[in-house]
Amino acid sequence: MSTANRVADNDLSDMHWQHDLLGSIEVGIVVIDRDYKVSVWNQFMENHSNLLPSQVRGKSIFECFPEMDVEWFKIKAEPVFTLRTPAFLIWEQRPFLFRFGSNRPITSASDFMYQNVTLFPLASLTGTVEKICLLVYDVTDEAISKLNSERLNSQLQQISRTDGLTGLFNRRYWQEQFELEFKRIRRNAKPASVLMLDIDHFKAVNDTHGHPAGDQVIKRLAKLIGESVRETDVAGRYGGEEFTILLPDTTASCAKLVAERIRKTAQKCVVTHEGVDITFTISVGICEYTPNHKEPMAWLEHVDQALYKAKQDGRNQVVINQP
Repeated sequence: MSTANRVADNDLSDMHWQHDLLGSIEVGIVVIDRDYKVSVWNQFMENHSNLLPSQVRGKSIFECFPEMDVEWFKIKAEPVFTLRTPAFLIWEQRPFLFRFGSNRPITSASDFMYQNVTLFPLASLTGTVEKICLLVYDVTDEAISKLNSERLNSQLQQISRTDGLTGLFNRRYWQEQFELEFKRIRRNAKPASVLMLDIDHFKAVNDTHGHPAGDQVIKRLAKLIGESVRETDVAGRYGGEEFTILLPDTTASCAKLVAERIRKTAQKCVVTHEGVDITFTISVGICEYTPNHKEPMAWLEHVDQALYKAKQDGRNQVVINQP
């Protein structure tokens, strides 16, 4: 065999094992030049894109994947060409570079492949970087696991904050927010008011119609409260049939407008339980913050006193206690 034939056989042998290597790796391998045209497209990329190497070689990667954010990708790739430093694209920043379907469309919780991508320079013999290589990793399982964990943590946090019956904040979390707001108010010297609401003669509702009926009344009032407050307000179930609402940046006179709106709407409410219509009224106490309130509980005590007076004076009314 001639030397030329042996060289040709060796070249073919090298090409064969290189092709096998590129095809067996469970990572996407793409090589692009400075014009972002594809020169290498391995089996992984072919399988997930349904594009043969012959369909993408010599073409711009943006032409093959028009959904790709051109400007964003160029910002990431240019330093790899010019500075000869690798770049990393992680799924937390963008879920994917190439929109591929999930490997397991039936069992997977995602309909696309989450990807981490590494871009690194390919220097020529002269030391210049004319091409870069993209390594595309399928990280769908890891991403879904992390997202599920974060979702579960968020749900647990939400459960720990909210009252199971009403969906409003529970007493513990409301108290925490109240104490934080108290510190902010003392620093900024801005007005703020607290409302405390109580369902009138609630024991009679339970005794007459049963506790499930009482729960329905509590839920209806909680819904009404939720519809009446702003996003910046902090509403919670303080205990039993008692509710508290913290109104930042609100004077007592403005808070009374809110309280009266809730009271009048509650008076018109009809809760139907097992075919029986139940009506109810509420009493409301209000106190605006003053510098004399050295502790949050001292402020809340004055709110409670206002509520007590509203009930003592005949119920179904709003009373302001301004020390």
